[in-house]
Amino acid sequence: MRQNNQIAVEFRDVTFSRNRRPLVSNLNFSIYQGEALVLLGRSGSGKTTTMKLINRLFTPTQGEVLFNGTPTTQWDEIKLRRKIGYVIQETGLFPHFSVERNVGLVPTLEGWQPKQIKSRVHELLHLVGLDPAQFAGRYPHELSGGQRQRVGVARALAADPPVLLMDEPFGALDPITRLEIQQELKQLQRELGKTVVFVTHDIQEAFVLASRIGLMYGGELIVLGTKDEFMRSQHPESLAFLQCLRSVQDTL
Repeated sequence: MRQNNQIAVEFRDVTFSRNRRPLVSNLNFSIYQGEALVLLGRSGSGKTTTMKLINRLFTPTQGEVLFNGTPTTQWDEIKLRRKIGYVIQETGLFPHFSVERNVGLVPTLEGWQPKQIKSRVHELLHLVGLDPAQFAGRYPHELSGGQRQRVGVARALAADPPVLLMDEPFGALDPITRLEIQQELKQLQRELGKTVVFVTHDIQEAFVLASRIGLMYGGELIVLGTKDEFMRSQHPESLAFLQCLRSVQDTL
């Protein structure tokens, strides 16, 4: 269920091509404030490309992407990206920065006062289940994979952006840690009311996290709806993903 009818991001007739080959085509959809939209699809389906069009890592070849009602091409790139948290699989943490410095990076760039940054960092570490007294002074190589992902989420939330993009962030984690962090993220998203766009190729992960699922195939968005609507879809690609889900359940 989406939280309200306010549109956070809108795709209008968006196509993005590279070397004259479209990677995504004819994208027309809206992402609502406070919802968790999962972009699901196989490798090469266009889901990550679609996500990168939101924070202007890619610019549409045709059409436009609107953020808060304004085309991304009319935004200053830096200002746009500071309003959009971004979490990737390898977290992108700076290895020579402590956890505290990594999490406080954007507030530092924004000119926050040191005491304000420290307070915010400690608040966020508590939020993602890491005791600041134990973890603030550590470095990324001293953390487990799950701990690094939690720091990555905290860093993405540091400047309180309204939108959070997550590109297969938990793919490298072991299954138990992955499920734990999925559940934590779901609770966190509900508490904070953030708009989350999450990319995955895992149907189980999509069903855990999504308020709506957008299924990508061949660079097009072929299904967009709630989990119940997705389960009723008769498109061959959605049926293939649902069969994967049933196959796992049948082996249990």
